[in-house]
Order: sequence, then C-alpha cells, then structure tokens
Amino acid sequence: MYLYMKRKRYFLAESEIPTRWYNVLADMPVKPMPMLDPVSGVPVTVDTLSTLFCRECSSQELNQTDRWIEIPEEVREKYAYYRSTPLVRAYGLEEALGTPARIYFKNESVSPIGSHKLNSALAQAYYCRQEGVTNITTETGAGQWGAALSYAAKVFGLECAVYQVKISYEQKPYRRSVMHVFGSLVTPSPSMSTRAGKDILTRTPNHQGSLGTAISEAVELARMTPRCRYTLGSVMNHVTLHQTVIGLEAEKQMEMTGDYPDVVIGCFGGGSNFGGISFPFLRHVFAGERNTRFIAAEPASCPKLTKGKFAYDYGDEAGYTPLLPMFTLGHDFQPSNIHAGGLRYHGAGTLVSQLLKDGYIEAMDIDQVETFEAGCLFARTEGIIPAPESCHAIAAAVREARKCKEEGTPKVILFNLSGHGLMDMSAYDQFLAGNVVNHGI
Repeated sequence: MYLYMKRKRYFLAESEIPTRWYNVLADMPVKPMPMLDPVSGVPVTVDTLSTLFCRECSSQELNQTDRWIEIPEEVREKYAYYRSTPLVRAYGLEEALGTPARIYFKNESVSPIGSHKLNSALAQAYYCRQEGVTNITTETGAGQWGAALSYAAKVFGLECAVYQVKISYEQKPYRRSVMHVFGSLVTPSPSMSTRAGKDILTRTPNHQGSLGTAISEAVELARMTPRCRYTLGSVMNHVTLHQTVIGLEAEKQMEMTGDYPDVVIGCFGGGSNFGGISFPFLRHVFAGERNTRFIAAEPASCPKLTKGKFAYDYGDEAGYTPLLPMFTLGHDFQPSNIHAGGLRYHGAGTLVSQLLKDGYIEAMDIDQVETFEAGCLFARTEGIIPAPESCHAIAAAVREARKCKEEGTPKVILFNLSGHGLMDMSAYDQFLAGNVVNHGI
C-alpha cells in the first residue's frame, strides 16, 4: 500500500561538518539553578564534579559563558566516518497523511551503532583517555548508549563496564551482544555486584530496573575503581552540548532545501537528542529572529515534563549523583516496562527543564500503541524501521502534520530520527501480534 520511494536527501561535504559545538547555556535568558553536592548541599564546582566525570566534561557542564566549544580534531576525524548524516524529505509520509506540511527528518540511524548516541560517546571517551583514565563505567536503557560507549571505548583504548536496565537486558539481547563484541562487561541492573544494587533488590526482589538504578550502580563502580570515571548518555549539559552537532548540521542542510522549520521535534528521555536537534535552532528564537516551536515527545508512562514536578532531585535511585533542578517523577519512580527503554527515566535535564519553565519549548506525552502505529507507518512509507524511542518523535510529527491538514497550513516540520529499530524487532512482533498495551501513571 505504501513504500513511496521518492527520495530527496541532503548531505554536507566533510569540510562543512561543524568544528564547534553550541553551548545553549551561554545564551539562555534565565540560567538554571546550580547543581548541588548530594552530601554538603552546596553548589558543585569543576573540582568536585571531576571526581565523578572527567575534568573536561565537568568544565563543559558548568560553562555558562562560551557559546561555542571547539570539537577536538581527533573527535572530528571519528565523526567523519559517518557524518554528515542525511537530512531527508519524507515525501512518502506526507502523501500517506495527505498533509500540506513539508516533513523532514535528520537520520542519525546511519552511525556505526545505529543511533545518535555516538556523538557524545566519542567525545567523552576521548577526553577520558587524554586525562589518563583507563576504565569507564555507564548505564544504558535499551542499549543504544551502551553500544555507543563500548564502540568509543574500543576506539580510544579504554575498558568499559555497562549496567543495563534489567528489563531491556532481557528484551533486547542483540544490543547486549553488540556491547560484548566491542569488549564491554555488561551487567543487568539492579544486580548483586554493588551496594546500591543489593539494597534495591532487598527492598524489591523482582525489581525490573530503571535508568536510575543502573546509574547508581555505575557511579558506585566508578568510585571504587582506580583511574576510572563515570560517563553518561543523556541528561547532563555536556552530553547535550556534544549532540548539537545534529542541529548544526541540520541548519546548513535546511538552507539547502530552501525551507526553515516551523516545528522541531525530538523524542525525550533525558534531553540529549531533543536538545541536540533543537538548541542550534533555538538560539535564533532567543535572538528574536524566528518563532520556531520545539516539541519534546515523551512516553505517557514516564511523563516527567507533562506530569512531573519541578524540584531538586537525584539523578539516580540511590542518591549518589548531584541534586539537579529538574522536572521529575521522583528518583525512586519505577517506570512501566515499555519497549522504548531509552526513555524510561524519571527526570529531565536541567537545560530542558528551565526552558520548559520559561515557555521556550513544549512537551507532549504519547501512548505506546500510538508510537508503534506511527513507527509502522513511517517504515511503510520511508523504508526505515525506527527505534521505539524515535517512534515518539514520529508520532508527534504525525500529530502536527494532521493538524496542518485540518487547518490547511503548509508548515515545515523537522524531527530527529535518533536511531533504527533493527535490534528492536521483538517489540514490533509484540505490537503486530496485538500484545503491546498502553501504560499510564
């Protein structure tokens, strides 16, 4: 019925790939409140933060003055293996919806590990190696970040240990296999290998895990291991900074189309891919040059932006991380076992939280069934099976395109296709069999 194969793809020459990341924090009219040390309650400094993260990432995290941060040459060389990623006009999706909207997507699924996560993994692994770190630890939900960091660790000669959320460890065995191929140690979380994991399992023996539990275990391991640092795949400012390469490329590519986005959309777990596609365009809104809308699409079963409260909260379940001012469902929130494992996080990054408070961005929560319906429609019209996380962005784009049809307005919609779903086919099997259900809170 579908599979409309007309294609219009836009690439940049290697010389046009961005050489600097964009630091939105420098331009924000209202700065976020400071992160607080979990023990003393005082604002963190580069010195205190660098006991957990590498020093350069800690410095980037707290940098409120430099709009542009140079991308190290060695990281740019690794980016050139897969960047620029294509900007694609979604003619097939437009035709299927009968919409006057012009829909574009930035295809981050073409990276070596199939998602946008590699943009920050390469940067963090590089900085760790430069500072004499030999081991890195992290958490992962669906496995995109764990796979990306495993690849980056191998590229830069580091040992990597990954705590994967237990339900995703069981649901997505091939992402676990990818991490093993690149030499990482992968442990389902919560586990009995850390104090935090033992405490969680003692309280809740059948706990299926969350990103909060996995972060606790990874942080604990990092603190117990010499020459080891913790790395994070979302939420933090420096992670979102690295992801702005997506939006900076998309800006140049949109110029090639002759269009400019009225709406920019990204799925939302902690904020890195949403911020990566959105923040470079947002700077023009700050300057009063554009009126672009920005939509963060989150799961209805984990709706921190639409139903959470703004408060200081921990980034992990055990309370090891700094306290962050963010929209949160509570650090001990146990999300439903949805297939979009990368979005099952209780809180939002401080940048997105502040921007939502100030009215610069919008949030939309979407049920699981609607996201898979949108994902299948996209696959049948554009030929790409999207990750369950990305299906949220597609579903939001479909909503906006249908609204354009109702209103007769030919708006330009841009969304980030953050990853492919070729390792998520068991989730699609469940959906096609009618076994995927909606979860509220």
